[in-house]
Amino acid sequence: MDRKKQLKQLYKEITVEAGVYQIKNNENGKVFIGSTPNLKTLNGVKFSLENDTHMNKALQADWHQLGKGAFNFDILEILKKQDDPYFNEKEALLELEKKWLNQLQPYGEQGYNKVKE
Repeated sequence: MDRKKQLKQLYKEITVEAGVYQIKNNENGKVFIGSTPNLKTLNGVKFSLENDTHMNKALQADWHQLGKGAFNFDILEILKKQDDPYFNEKEALLELEKKWLNQLQPYGEQGYNKVKE
């Protein structure tokens, strides 16, 4: 098998994991809680912060002021997949994110998230 075919096969074998993550500001302790259907895309979140295009303006401002060295990215929980044909991964991921938002309360002085009404 040639190199290109090997790489394609390896890519197909990579498992995609959904989950909840946090970005923690080590200077002031504030956190941002987010979720993604593919935790491997966290590099894209870092990329958006480094290029001043992140959707959360307060987080973006602190990142710009303090630099990437002031922040840690942590995976809080990986969504457990289910074989149930009625399992809705998107809804389950939102519920998992809500659980972490309720637990950590990353609002106001404690975080960058906005309270959803």
